[in-house]
Amino acid sequence: MGFPDHRPRRLRANERLRSLVRETRLHPSQLVQPLFVCEGEKVLRPIVSMPGQAQRSVDLVVEECRELRDVGVGSVLLFGLPAHKDAVGSSAWDEDGVVPRAVRAIKQHVPEILIWCDVCLCEYTDHGHCGVLRAAQQRGASPTPSPTPSPTLSNEFPTIDNDATLPYLASMALTCARAGADIIAPSDMMDGRIGVMRRALDGAGFIETVLVSYAAKYASAFYGPFREAADNAPAFGDRRAYQMDLANSDEALREVALDLEEGADIVMIKPALAYLDVIHRVKTRFGVPVAAYNVSGEYAMVKAAAERGWIDEERVTREILLSIARAGADIVVTYHAKDVAAGMLST
Repeated sequence: MGFPDHRPRRLRANERLRSLVRETRLHPSQLVQPLFVCEGEKVLRPIVSMPGQAQRSVDLVVEECRELRDVGVGSVLLFGLPAHKDAVGSSAWDEDGVVPRAVRAIKQHVPEILIWCDVCLCEYTDHGHCGVLRAAQQRGASPTPSPTPSPTLSNEFPTIDNDATLPYLASMALTCARAGADIIAPSDMMDGRIGVMRRALDGAGFIETVLVSYAAKYASAFYGPFREAADNAPAFGDRRAYQMDLANSDEALREVALDLEEGADIVMIKPALAYLDVIHRVKTRFGVPVAAYNVSGEYAMVKAAAERGWIDEERVTREILLSIARAGADIVVTYHAKDVAAGMLST
């Protein structure tokens, strides 16, 4: 009978040894903090379903970016809450909208932060869907972006017109790029939007602007709290006709391949925690930079359990984020970013 092999256990004996051989590491620069920008000044509206998160006016978004920078978080992802909504989401490409103003202010005061802009119409349309409804076209809405609001839609004809939506998304992307965004992150799941945006950005001289495609965005129940945060719940129906079916992973690979072919620089999987297998398959198959979105429902569950004393919030959060990175994500978009980075800074 030979001696037992104690090598695995020896390397777990203390934290210095465990840290020495640790395979997966997470750094604050890999984390992206989502922020919700609203109109006004000195506005801070806590999001009830997402403790610790809030809707902020531009001035307070800048303050938050300073704090994020100071703990080492490398990026923020901006979502806008406009004062005006209409059938085609015309506020989305308003040069003086809340997101372009926030981009310019962050660039001026906190230039160290990388700015991601979410590109989707759901926060800007009065019906809450991610694209133009076919009814809007039937009722005379212009197929090219216009500041003139289209007629208010009823619940009939809730079909998204994919191709008619693309020029609006391209205009939104250009507006964000002109404001100074480093990264454009389309989350709408319209077919062909990456190619349209890449051509529009390159044609306008924004060759260096990065495109992060939400390439595999699932029609998930984990987005619930985000509806409150972004005020974008669909007025009718749901988004299963254009977001991915929960059961499919081969389809995710096809979506990623198409977006890379059209010019995506980074691909995103959303949600993250229930889709670790998809993250791993995408990273293994394509070997490109992969981002994963640790979404609002995943965040809220941790917060709710921690508030009841059922879990150790700090340890559980780190375990979740490490699992996402271990699956293959190079970048993690998470509402935990600030707290996790601050904890890393203090250890």
